[in-house]
Amino acid sequence: MNSTNYDACPECDLLLKPAQPKLGEKVHCPRCGLLLSRPRKQSIERTFALSIAGFILFFPANLLPMVGLTVLGNANTGILISGVIALYNDGMEAVAIVVFLASILFPLVHLCLSLLISGHLYFNCPNRYLVAWMRWMHHLDEWVMLEVYMLGIIVACVKLMAIAPLKLGWGLYAFIALIIITTMLTSSLDNRLFWLRIEQLGKESKNAS
Repeated sequence: MNSTNYDACPECDLLLKPAQPKLGEKVHCPRCGLLLSRPRKQSIERTFALSIAGFILFFPANLLPMVGLTVLGNANTGILISGVIALYNDGMEAVAIVVFLASILFPLVHLCLSLLISGHLYFNCPNRYLVAWMRWMHHLDEWVMLEVYMLGIIVACVKLMAIAPLKLGWGLYAFIALIIITTMLTSSLDNRLFWLRIEQLGKESKNAS
């Protein structure tokens, strides 16, 4: 059996004949049930646009004040990195590093990779690093935890409201918008289409050279 004519399931390594599903259809692994393919309309264009929007929103979400608290006439505001610094100063260095990676560094790298990949595919620009970028982006999917960090912010705000009035800053609204954008970005990316376009660009680059 020539394995080059088959695709391997990422979950159970079952060899399957390449499927060609239509828009709206889903292809599952018959052994483990993993979703293998789900074509999405204009996936490259949507991913490129959402990556640009997410990259733009990332900076106000991290640099603008998220929550303001007034206690005994003293006003204090906090940005996203403030939580990391507070954890580090309280002696929880390991937790601070994990929070920094999962809520700031990895999301930024994930957005940059998504922007680079979709941009090259959108403009039909071959690049020898596209395969590596695609693999790294998939590895980072498990570490981008903006939703978990948002849950922590909500819990903290609920507890602080019992102490003093809170003022929600623009950073919080930008962070919520960033979560929505990243969620849409994940659902818009058609992995099979991206890999096929990367392969086509690689062949075109070799033929041109």
